[in-house]
Amino acid sequence: MQSRDISITKSVTKPGVLGSIKSFQWRNYIVYLAFIGVFIYFSATLFDDGFLTSGNLLNIVRQTATISLMGLAMTFVISTGEIDLSVGSIAALSSLTGALALQSGFGLIGGLIAGVGTGLAIGLINGLLVTKAAIPSFLVTLGSMGAVKGMAMWITDTAPIPIINNHFNFIFGSGDIGPVPVLLLWVVVFTIIAHVLLRKTSFGRQTLATGGNENAAKFSGVKTARIKLMVFLGTGVMAGLAGLLYAGRMNAGRFSFGEGDELSVIAAVILGGTSLFGGVGTIIGTLVGALMIGTINNGLIIMGLDVSQQMMIKGLIIILAVLFGKKAIKK
Repeated sequence: MQSRDISITKSVTKPGVLGSIKSFQWRNYIVYLAFIGVFIYFSATLFDDGFLTSGNLLNIVRQTATISLMGLAMTFVISTGEIDLSVGSIAALSSLTGALALQSGFGLIGGLIAGVGTGLAIGLINGLLVTKAAIPSFLVTLGSMGAVKGMAMWITDTAPIPIINNHFNFIFGSGDIGPVPVLLLWVVVFTIIAHVLLRKTSFGRQTLATGGNENAAKFSGVKTARIKLMVFLGTGVMAGLAGLLYAGRMNAGRFSFGEGDELSVIAAVILGGTSLFGGVGTIIGTLVGALMIGTINNGLIIMGLDVSQQMMIKGLIIILAVLFGKKAIKK
């Protein structure tokens, strides 16, 4: 009788479909499931309002391109256990410096160097303050967010700088190659680069190691300070590029570009599965997180919700994202 009970127990506990379901890591796919759910909801409720039209769907892609690009770089920063709150302000200032360079006759290359160079310089300052002065990244980038935003308002006295260079506007935002927006091509190219960099290179492994356990990474020979400096340079460069994409799409540089983007970028990264506490990062998840936020924003606008209501919903999304990340760390 006892042996029969043992055999029954073995047959019940034998790995099978139920075991596979229990071992399935749902959190790793929650952003994909949530995105599908959000898309289906808006498709059903806003079908008569044109949500599913190709024009609106391409508009979502255009609206989320800058968030996606900054999110790719932010994934590396958060994976090291740091954060960068200055990306929106960098994008605004870079749009202005790029526009001013074009206005001064330096041409497309001059505008590119000015915009990306602005982001690179600010990223370098942020990185040095974090790594050399040992100031927490939250405080460093909170301060630089205000300083850079003030600089963007000051250098043009809050006036927009128009861009009449059609080649620049086409390449950096408003152009389409057939039915495909140029902005989508920017996102695809940099998503591939970032994914390979994080998953297939020693830099990516060292980035995750730095965020997972910085002391252990140091003992293993990882130059964690250099890694952190590099990731802040990366967010500066990508925020600078995002500023140029804003300028190209809107045919002008403005101090108001990127306002509030830091919240959307961080939400996209955390929703995508990157741990706010470092050590875990996913590029594809960040891209899907950005698309989900863009889809939600687009749906809420079509529904007629105002900016304040959209901000409240964004805040709730960030809280939920951090909650999921905290549960994953405990597990």
